[in-house]
Amino acid sequence: MRDRIKEMEYVFCDTGEELPETKEYLDKLEVFLGKEINRLNPDRPFSHYLQVYNGVLPDARTRWCTRKLKIEPFEKFVKDDLCYSYVGIRADEAHRKGYISTKPNILPRYPFIEDNITKEDVFRILDESGLGLPKYYEWRSRSGCYFCFFQRRIEWVGLLENHENLYVASSKFEKINEETGERYTWSQNESLNELRKPDRVAQIKAEHNSKAATTKRRVNLSLSDVFAASEENNGDEGCLICHL
Repeated sequence: MRDRIKEMEYVFCDTGEELPETKEYLDKLEVFLGKEINRLNPDRPFSHYLQVYNGVLPDARTRWCTRKLKIEPFEKFVKDDLCYSYVGIRADEAHRKGYISTKPNILPRYPFIEDNITKEDVFRILDESGLGLPKYYEWRSRSGCYFCFFQRRIEWVGLLENHENLYVASSKFEKINEETGERYTWSQNESLNELRKPDRVAQIKAEHNSKAATTKRRVNLSLSDVFAASEENNGDEGCLICHL
């Protein structure tokens, strides 16, 4: 793509709540591309918008974090200029649409679909280029914020074990009213303080390993493939503009 479109601009919407591995991979990409990646920031931090939404954490239905921290900064950057937005949806997931702007000057393009590039092709291209996968794929199936609500419990365990400080920071955004029983937690029906208990962590790992073993018996998959297969079985599709 970089050779086909010489004037390509690269943009990353930095929410201010990104994983260290994400920033590391962006630096690696800049070296590979030989071109700066524009790092866009929202006008207010996540904590500000959390107050605006009365402490209600974003979820799969509302996704206000995507709108306020990703889409609005991107549209502000583009302004009213004609922009072709290249969306990384693959040929084997053509049912997805990803980010479609309501602004008429931002037009989506789907190069992977046009060139019939599948997930296997993407992994091969990354491997052959020397870039490889971002390191967070060792313990999670997505990029996005460290507290992404699409994370499964095994990924929260991964965050706890790899970045305990970020796990603690995530837990501080949760709100539980003991008097009314009202709970705003990242994982449904379970707070991060409850999830991190040793017995619960052991249970989550055991359940994940059992599912992973079943998946691997069907076909020889890498760890990232196992995560992705489990994610697809759950039917959770993250916000495409959040993916690196």
